Amino acid sequence: MSRATRVFVTGAAGQVGADLLDTLRGVTPLGGDTSFQPDAKPVGESEFEVLGLDRHDLDVTDRDAVLRSLRASRPDVVVHLAAYTAVDRAEEDVERCFDVNERGTQNLSLGAHDVGAHLITISTDYVFDGTKGAAYLEDDETGPLNVYGASKREGERHCVADDTIVRTSWVMGVRGKNVVHVIAGRAASGATVRFVDDQMGTVTAASDLARSLVTLVRERPGGLWHVANSGATTWYDVAAHVGTLLERGDDFATPIKTSELSPTPLASRPARSDLDTGKFTSSFAALPAWRDAVARLVFELGRDKVTP
Repeated sequence: MSRATRVFVTGAAGQVGADLLDTLRGVTPLGGDTSFQPDAKPVGESEFEVLGLDRHDLDVTDRDAVLRSLRASRPDVVVHLAAYTAVDRAEEDVERCFDVNERGTQNLSLGAHDVGAHLITISTDYVFDGTKGAAYLEDDETGPLNVYGASKREGERHCVADDTIVRTSWVMGVRGKNVVHVIAGRAASGATVRFVDDQMGTVTAASDLARSLVTLVRERPGGLWHVANSGATTWYDVAAHVGTLLERGDDFATPIKTSELSPTPLASRPARSDLDTGKFTSSFAALPAWRDAVARLVFELGRDKVTP
């Protein structure tokens, strides 16, 4: 009998981290789709040995601490989820953002190779400037508009060819805080919402991303991969869909332009940064449609409110 694959996960307390730990242990996370098996192989209960660390367990900006932790645990695969994700705050907290997203990724890449492990790290659609006018492919030129995107791009550049870089976008899960939680809360309270309809992107359910990451843990392909739910959308469309699911009227969500946002966000966002996921789809399988992903999330949030 072969031994379990040892997986070292940073950022394990985040919404993707929590879902990934569940999935690696053979448990379908909250809001997960049991039929989504991109490698056509269910996860065995003892297939993986998981070491999940949050920011209190490991400071990814401390190279010596990263090396000590990796040498002590000797993983087969490192999944690096820890990140600075406060996009607007990063505009005024530049050094810390780059410390975590650039140097932290560099430390994990160096450390993984020091112990002979494969690195899988998460990046973002915000490495693009949004001017292409079509969905972005893995080899399209980058040009981030904000500090967060620039820090993630620099993190990518510290990776080597054998590392697997997963770009994803608009991540939302049952656990943690995200825009769908806010929209669903407003819908349930009888309030209305206003969301922009001139920013296009791709939704990614944390549970679907987690299951996709398990496939990459198994396959360890290396290179750049775009992973997101199927179909491009806008934040207004997401809000309107949540309103429909929660049986709110057509007046629940109002479309506005980015220029109408008040206060004006500190960070610029790309107008269109949807990710072309054809590479992942052709190699494995397409992630579920974004409307299905959002419906599962909303259903789970509603069930949580009525569960004793």
